Amino acid sequence: MNSEPVSTAWGKIQAMTNSLITLLPNIVLALIVFAIFWFAARAFKSVVKRLTSRHRQARNLGLVLGRLSQSVVILIGLFVALSIVIPSFKAGDLVQLLGISGVAIGFAFRDILQNFLAGILILLTEPFQINDQIVFKNFEGTVEEIQTRATTIRTYDGRRVVIPNSELFTNSVMVNTSWENRRVQYDVGIGYGDDIERVKQLIMEAIANLEGILKEPAPDVLVMELAGSTVNIRVRWWIDPPRRAEALDTRDKVLTAIKNKLTTNGIDLPFPTQQILFHDQTEETDGDRSRQREGWPAGNKDVPNSGSISGSLRNLAQMRTQKDGNGND
Repeated sequence: MNSEPVSTAWGKIQAMTNSLITLLPNIVLALIVFAIFWFAARAFKSVVKRLTSRHRQARNLGLVLGRLSQSVVILIGLFVALSIVIPSFKAGDLVQLLGISGVAIGFAFRDILQNFLAGILILLTEPFQINDQIVFKNFEGTVEEIQTRATTIRTYDGRRVVIPNSELFTNSVMVNTSWENRRVQYDVGIGYGDDIERVKQLIMEAIANLEGILKEPAPDVLVMELAGSTVNIRVRWWIDPPRRAEALDTRDKVLTAIKNKLTTNGIDLPFPTQQILFHDQTEETDGDRSRQREGWPAGNKDVPNSGSISGSLRNLAQMRTQKDGNGND
């Protein structure tokens, strides 16, 4: 049996083992250095967040700056650790490699880069902040976190929605909590026979002392529409804080108070109604094409000259007899 291949393989294993033993102190030192950089990165992130948390306007930006600073420190630690293990390694070699593949990476991660830049711009311009309540397309909820890639909101029914930052930056977003106060409104329909001024007075009396409604700006009542069945009156009031829970709570109180006040004072709150008019075709004008032709096709000469219902029925019977005589069913 030829032992030369076995000896060669064994020699390579011994050489690798000796190299590993030789590099073992450097590997241990590199791990210790990387661990130091790792904990330093976390500490640096905490310092940045602590410094920016004192200022509400910079709190969101501080989160991103903290993450970026942590990543930079960890990357530096990785370079230092590699230099300890592999003395011939230079950071310029990695930079050159990244430069060669940068175009390919840019195309592959185009959407990620767009979301990252949009996230930075959102944090700098701050159109909304964490804990703001926003409406974006079909989603509405409270902003939980603004990351460099996406923004997460918690809907009012307890679901999480992740929205890419590029979508938020390039589309319209409604921020319900951007100001201290918020106006809420509701339309109330009354009957056409009711006194509008009296109804306005009753509504103002009903909501005047309700809890949660601001005195300044004061609530108001406006006539908005003369609808098909009702006169629509819009009731508007202001709340503070301008959050969803307060809006629903005051709306419940306002509508309950208005309904009880109006019905107690005999004000009609009508349902939608329709009026249907029937024409019995018994007037003398029936059959006169210049005055009326309801129920008769245009150009039909076989119409009764009299407006009596009997004439109409007689003409219909004659047409039926002629049709049957021709053998048509």
